[in-house]
Amino acid sequence: MLTGQYTFGFFDYSMRNKGGNEVNSKIGMGYGRLMLDVQGHALTADEKIILTHPQVGGVILFSRNIDNVNQVIALVAEIRAYASNILIAVDQEGGRVQRLRQGFTRLPPMQSIGDLTAEDEKLGLSIGRDLGWLMASEVLACGVDISFAPVLDVDRLTSSIIGDRAFSDQPGAVIKSARAFIQGMHEAGMAATGKHFPGHGGIVADSHLEAPVDHRDWAVVNAHDMVPFRALAGELDGVMPAHITFPKVDSMSVGFSWFWLNDVLRKDIGFKGVIFSDDLSMKGADVVGGYVEKAQCALNAGCDMILVCNHPQAAQEVLRFMDSKNISLSLNIKAMRASKTVTWENLLLSKRRARTIRRLATMM
Repeated sequence: MLTGQYTFGFFDYSMRNKGGNEVNSKIGMGYGRLMLDVQGHALTADEKIILTHPQVGGVILFSRNIDNVNQVIALVAEIRAYASNILIAVDQEGGRVQRLRQGFTRLPPMQSIGDLTAEDEKLGLSIGRDLGWLMASEVLACGVDISFAPVLDVDRLTSSIIGDRAFSDQPGAVIKSARAFIQGMHEAGMAATGKHFPGHGGIVADSHLEAPVDHRDWAVVNAHDMVPFRALAGELDGVMPAHITFPKVDSMSVGFSWFWLNDVLRKDIGFKGVIFSDDLSMKGADVVGGYVEKAQCALNAGCDMILVCNHPQAAQEVLRFMDSKNISLSLNIKAMRASKTVTWENLLLSKRRARTIRRLATMM
């Protein structure tokens, strides 16, 4: 049991018990607005402390955090022991973006669902819905709340980072397939997060490695890339903007732009859910400066939660900034938590899971 006074670089307060419940009780139902990551298969001593910080409201898991089903369940339980108001996320899109692998169902890339739907709409949408349910069910059975999915980018061969992560290069096909996938996610009890607003499919550049600039104008982006976001806004619980600048529309990169997030996404499109920044450690986010500048710009633009991944020192720097500015907690993030739970043991007995795995086997 942890007792006494603890200092972790930038904050200093008492933790009276293992879970830091005294700290968490002070924030009621509010969630911190920073999502960060952890180093390995179990928490370090420093991570146990930082998780009790009121502004830490989320943890995202990466492949390095994952060995097998039981280990993930144990890690998630450990995280929740130190932070009760915490959203735990993972990227489990399918295809090449699938962090949970050993013991989990191998998921096809979403473009295979879009292509199947184009050939046989009834079959494609049925499998897509079951796939959304299966992905969400396996993630939820580990205690994780969300996978950042689905990808709503409109692409096939243009983007070096999207490609077959997209359902289709046709907006209407993306809408059909993504809607079925979202329905399956919701049936399992998982909130859906559409990404990467307003669309990452129009450029080759990878925003993880560079700062992409898309020179298309508003009319083109609005009539093509944004169509799925408009059509699905009422069905999405979260949206993640792209680290892309559209200079013919606004001088600021989308994730730091009041115009894109407030005037377009909130007011024009009418999205009422949670806005997550994409990872502020990505090169595409460097256009506004260092980590404090990035955090400030993202929050000012309207992000409910900001992500700082793979850089613990940067996360500490951002927390110092958030403390100094008394950044408000969020009441919206709670809506992203799992609405249903299932044990892994019960999921293994599910007839729907067995049927879906058989159906997917014909596609792999």
